[in-house]
Amino acid sequence: MADKKQIPLRLSEKLYNEIAAWAEDDFRSVNGQIEYILTECVKQRKKSGKYVSEDIDKPLDVDVSKM
Repeated sequence: MADKKQIPLRLSEKLYNEIAAWAEDDFRSVNGQIEYILTECVKQRKKSGKYVSEDIDKPLDVDVSKM
């Protein structure tokens, strides 16, 4: 296995909770889910030259109260 780079990462509680729920659905750790999401974004960018979405920089509108 290749060495992995460790980086500090700060997330809002709202975003963390969304990622944690998604990770649980996919049977991954939060760290594994973040790595998966980033890997998919990089693949998409290499493939199309664009980010996954035109709206990638817009603030998230998630309602975690329904969870």
